[in-house]
Amino acid sequence: MSKQLVRDAYSSMSEQYIALFDGDWHAPESDTALVRDHLAGLDGTVFDLGCGPGHWTAYLHSLGADVTGIDLVREFIDHARTNFPGPEFRLGSMTELDIPDHSVAGILSWYSTIHLPPQELDRVLTEFRRMLVHSGRLVIGFFDSDDEVAEFDHKVLTAYRWPVDEFSARLAKAGFTELQRLQQQVPDRKYAAIAASAS
Repeated sequence: MSKQLVRDAYSSMSEQYIALFDGDWHAPESDTALVRDHLAGLDGTVFDLGCGPGHWTAYLHSLGADVTGIDLVREFIDHARTNFPGPEFRLGSMTELDIPDHSVAGILSWYSTIHLPPQELDRVLTEFRRMLVHSGRLVIGFFDSDDEVAEFDHKVLTAYRWPVDEFSARLAKAGFTELQRLQQQVPDRKYAAIAASAS
């Protein structure tokens, strides 16, 4: 799926998407604990890739992390810069970052790979591994599947569900070691997240 297609789809819905996180936003404690425990205390820069309106970037910054949010969508970056003074926000693509090898302490990719077709995921995970220092941390969220990788009609653009074991295997192939996983379910959808270390 092209970068432009994803950018344009989120740009067209940016006001509605931003409204979801404005005001008194609180993620589930299990989510914030996973992000906090694996990314907040790192010695070095953390990137929030696909940061959206900047809520997770701001959360990590509030915990003292040296964090930079990066997103394709100008409306998200403009909103984040206006509403969350402190962290840096950049317009850019998580798949095309001019970042030196092994220079980043941590990466948060919170549902920002969900629109990648399965054949593109390995390349992106390998790029994440390239950027991270040895033992650097990745926390990545995605939609969970019971049995197979499958596309579905996400409210913005076609997205993909992954069995957690399969996603973990893709991480291992890219050079990561799983440290922790979360799986949650609401009536019509399952969610998952994995914290991993760069091997």
